[in-house]
Amino acid sequence: MKNKYSSAHIVKWLFSHLIHYKWQVIGALGALGISSLTWLLLGQGIRYVVDQGFVAQNQALLTQALWVVLSVIVIGSIATYVRFYLMVWLGERVSADIRKSLFNHLITLSPGFYARERTGEIISRFTADTTLLQSIVGTGVSMALRSTVMFVGALVLMAFTSLKLTLFVFVSVPFILVPIRLLGAKVRNYSKQSQDKVADIGGIVDESLHEIQTVQAFNHESRSTLNFADKIDAVMSTASKRIHYRALLIASVMVISLSAIFIVGYLGTIAVIEGSITEGQLVAFVFYAVLAGGAIATISEVIGELQKAAGASERILDLMAQTSDISDTSVITKPQLNGSKTLSDNTPVIELNDIQFAYDDALIIKDLSFKVRRGEKVAIVGHSGAGKSTLFDLLMRFYEINAGKILINGQAHNAFAVSDLRKHFALVSQYPVIFASSVRENIAFADANVSHKDVEHAAQLAHADAFIQALPKAYETNLGERGVKLSGGQKQRIAIARAILAKRPILLLDEATSALDASSERLVKQAIDGLMQSTTTLIIAHRLSTVLNADKIIVLEKGQCIASGTHQQLYDNNDVYREFVDLQLS
Repeated sequence: MKNKYSSAHIVKWLFSHLIHYKWQVIGALGALGISSLTWLLLGQGIRYVVDQGFVAQNQALLTQALWVVLSVIVIGSIATYVRFYLMVWLGERVSADIRKSLFNHLITLSPGFYARERTGEIISRFTADTTLLQSIVGTGVSMALRSTVMFVGALVLMAFTSLKLTLFVFVSVPFILVPIRLLGAKVRNYSKQSQDKVADIGGIVDESLHEIQTVQAFNHESRSTLNFADKIDAVMSTASKRIHYRALLIASVMVISLSAIFIVGYLGTIAVIEGSITEGQLVAFVFYAVLAGGAIATISEVIGELQKAAGASERILDLMAQTSDISDTSVITKPQLNGSKTLSDNTPVIELNDIQFAYDDALIIKDLSFKVRRGEKVAIVGHSGAGKSTLFDLLMRFYEINAGKILINGQAHNAFAVSDLRKHFALVSQYPVIFASSVRENIAFADANVSHKDVEHAAQLAHADAFIQALPKAYETNLGERGVKLSGGQKQRIAIARAILAKRPILLLDEATSALDASSERLVKQAIDGLMQSTTTLIIAHRLSTVLNADKIIVLEKGQCIASGTHQQLYDNNDVYREFVDLQLS
């Protein structure tokens, strides 16, 4: 399988994040150079001690050399601390920056993207892959750079010690590069496959645990367990291949490098016997050869980690390359949320002209046209699947229409910047969304800068203040994931308070009172009726009481407007609407 991104592209991408912290990078590289140099200098000290102290039996020189060696060790250790601290800090910082960039990008993608992709898999990429990069940048890269410097430095000093023996070492280098080249590509490929399968597991866990009541209600635990076990086995199968090639890479490099060291050591011993080099030169050469061999072994291990990181980088770059289905180009510089002052009251706030929308080649909305005047309350009825909720999605540009035109205050809705367009709408869905934060933050979701008094006032209008005050910390109570601490009716009243506080000119209600008991429904309907006096309202209606209060009713059937009018007009002339009313009355 050909890798989508080259190693050079991935390195350039990572470097673009590191460049913001150039002083930390310079400090880390400086400490790396000092620590590597101190260990390399030990070889020359060993050579000097052997030739001038040990062989010449000079005790004073040996004592002096000991203090020099201890000083070098202290300097090298301090430099190692600085290198380790800065590199690990850079790993944490780059990982945090990548997560911020990735989240900032993901939050802009359209709902269509999340309809195609599993959220759990995306979360896995967001967490596991960025954590892997943190480890690689903080530790792997540091080890690779240190080992590379040590290898190059050892080769230079080996040549300085004995050029003849160094030439024998160079003969083995091409043999080491072959497994790194061939097996490294295998490791990278299987690493990416393994991470994809782990992400798939993340999707299953996210789905199963979030819907645990449905899983348990249908006694699906055993089947879920078996499905999960199959996925785990698939992960292990791919991981086994990755581990095999990585272990083979390490073993191949080790056997070649260690064999070369011992062969060169043998040749060096012959050279000492022949008198072409001294004992000290041989000891120093073997010391450097061991350093070079250890560096190569470390590099071969790190290459496996780097290939794994390359797979993680590819998956992150794939997400960053995703583009929104919604083109966000504004040609309206100063949008008028309540319409231009030059427009008359008869100008439609919302106008649909022959719009069409298809999803996955299935036509959902077909040739739909209607107008909504300022201040009107328009109810939309129809069978399940008629396109009612899809219509709301199209108005807010969660999806692009395939044909036709939608006008907001006389302007094409795709001429607005998406954020400006959505400032026209306050949405209360049938299944309200509650975030794992405080009551205050949930109500003030549209504007975090509103006062506590405004939040309380909105809650009072939504008849939510009484039960909020009864919570352990009132408005500061954390509502838990998806509002688990609230009943369905309480969630809906929080959502209605959110819409009240947003003060948007167009209100979209997806039967917002459906989860309320009779008493709460009466109170909330009063609040909504008051809110609707100052807004233009579209209501997806499932109850007769809702449509009776509407100024106009639109009947949808298979994505088409088959009739519109008042309750009595439609009841007398439209079979679909009459069926809706009769079912309600029965």
